[in-house]
Amino acid sequence: MYRQGYLNTEPGRIVRVRLEGNRGKLTLKGRKERGSGDEYEYDIPANDAAYIIDNLCLKPIIEKIRYKVDFKGYAWEVDEFLKENKGLVVEEIELESSFQEFEKPAWVGEDVTEDQRYKNANLVKKPFTKW
Repeated sequence: MYRQGYLNTEPGRIVRVRLEGNRGKLTLKGRKERGSGDEYEYDIPANDAAYIIDNLCLKPIIEKIRYKVDFKGYAWEVDEFLKENKGLVVEEIELESSFQEFEKPAWVGEDVTEDQRYKNANLVKKPFTKW
């Protein structure tokens, strides 16, 4: 289970704190173009991450279960969102470049890479259940 909160959701200056089980992470994200951009991630104590998420981050908190699925040499991450974003499932693959070719599994839906509504930072501002 992942719990993550945002200290800033402004495009190009996203600051996220995440709990991945008992591991804390601080992530800084720059502006993305065609699905790629600057990203820096640091380990932080789990207790600090939990406190920041519960007390300092914008609400609602993003909660999701992440599944990892290998398909034809690629590792897919499938996120099943909970609570305010219940009903949303997003599949993601990391590529070397936006032009890299790959076979799309039958269980993957439409490409929403450029649809800003699906960005986790935007799901804080307008959760899926309110669309």
